[in-house]
This record gives sequence, C-alpha cells and structure tokens, in this order.
Amino acid sequence: MKHFFATIAVAFFLAPCSARENFRKTLDFTESWQFTLADSAESYAFDASNNSTWKTINLPHDWSIEADFSLDNPATPGGGALPGGIGWYRKTFEIDKKLKDKKIFIDFDGIYQNSEVWMNGESLGKRPNGYVSFRYDLTPYIQFGKKNVITIKVDNSHQPNSRWYSGSGIYRNVRLTIVNPLHVDHWGAYVTTPEVTKENATVQIITTIRNTSATRQQAKLFTSLIDASGKEIARTENSIEIIANGTVEATQSLQVNNPALWSVESPYLYKIITRIEQNGKTTDEYETP
Repeated sequence: MKHFFATIAVAFFLAPCSARENFRKTLDFTESWQFTLADSAESYAFDASNNSTWKTINLPHDWSIEADFSLDNPATPGGGALPGGIGWYRKTFEIDKKLKDKKIFIDFDGIYQNSEVWMNGESLGKRPNGYVSFRYDLTPYIQFGKKNVITIKVDNSHQPNSRWYSGSGIYRNVRLTIVNPLHVDHWGAYVTTPEVTKENATVQIITTIRNTSATRQQAKLFTSLIDASGKEIARTENSIEIIANGTVEATQSLQVNNPALWSVESPYLYKIITRIEQNGKTTDEYETP
C-alpha cells in the first residue's frame, strides 16, 4: 500500500485531473492494513519491522466473526456469543512532499470500540464507544516523503457491552481527506428548508469555513442549488473574512420557484455546492445532498 498511496499522491499534482481535485481530494484508505490480536505490552505495536504475528487485511474488518461461537464467551448469547478482546491495526504509507502545504485528515466511519490512534508514535486521541464517526488531523505528525506508521488499538474486552452483536474492530470505511488551509469545515454545511410550498421554497445554508493558516484571510463564498439533472437553479455569494487559525459561520438563503417536493413515490433530491474563492481561484468545493 505504501507504493500505491505514494503514486496516488504524486498523481494528484502531476497527472491531468479535474479542477475539483486541485483543492479537495478524498482517498480510500482501506487496503493493506496489518492486524493482530494481542493483550500484551503496547511497545511492539509501533515496530513496523515486526511482522511475525501480524496478518494483512483490508477494511472494513471484524475479528470477532472469525472466531467460534460459545456460550462461555463473556458477550453472552445476547451479545452474539463471540469473543471480544484487544486488537491492533497498523499501516505504513508515504505522503508526497508536494502535499506539504495541505491539510490532511483521517476519517473513521466507525471503530468498535474504545479506540486510540497514534501517528508515528504520537497519540492523536481516544474514542469511547463505537458507533460514531470521527476525524483526526494528521498534518502535524506526517513525515513528508518518508515512511509513516499509523497504529490503532481497539479494546472490546469489557463484555458484555451491547444488547446485540456489535462485532470488534475497524468495521466501517476509512478515508484520507486532503484540503487547502482555507476550507469548508468538517460537516461544515448545514442546510434547512424553513418554508416550503408547491409554489416556492426557502433554502437556508449555514456554512462553517475554517482557516488553518497563520494569517487573516479574505475570500468569497459561493453557494449554488443544483437540481437532479445537474442544472444550477439558484445561486448566492458572500464576502467573508476569517481570523488566523479560526472559523467563521456564514448564513445564506436561496429561493426556489415551483420546487420538486420529495416523496416516497418520487424521491427527488437537490444538492448544494459550496465554493470558496480567493483572488479568482477556488480553494475549496464541498457538496451537500
């Protein structure tokens, strides 16, 4: 996976690509992980040269389902009658030096449960429970152009802990998100429709923009409503100013004549395209269905 990801990173800058890929990139990060079940000391988990007890897997992954059902397992039949335990995941990869000016996040859709994540031996944080997605910022810990190791401890040893079978491990997808320092924040577009009739609808958008640079930034925020055919049917823009290492919320409204109303029989969907522009150049684009 190390070589595969390095190729992707280089292609991001050097190969022909769409305009959107120049300012926001989402990469699948689920292939060629290593996994081991171990309740012993933690130190060996960070030694990428130690492969004796590790096996190569792809995510999503559930180690409990690979074991045998038993009435004696602490989960009890109500929790699936399978063992829990402590599992370790790790992955070695490279990030191209050309990405040094970007912000690089890792997004986990779900880890069951009680996880802790390290990047090159530095703890990024702990996440209790196991049903909620979460994100960490990898940027301060990346060695650009060199080997990096991300390590994850998953502790599902305290049983029983669920009224149904939960599984154990990184049981949902993982992605890398690469953006510019000025970007729409994580889950940063909040869209509501406070007034809706067959003749007219009001669409309200609250957008959180994050500036991770060390200087105050000025930009324009463009928001478009796109119908199911891909046609822009409404648009608005605002000037924004964001302090260094800060965020700002911008509230915008759009009016839609004769909206297509969603129903079970006709599940019509619009989408919002949010775009940040500085000096005529787009720094980010974010889509909300």
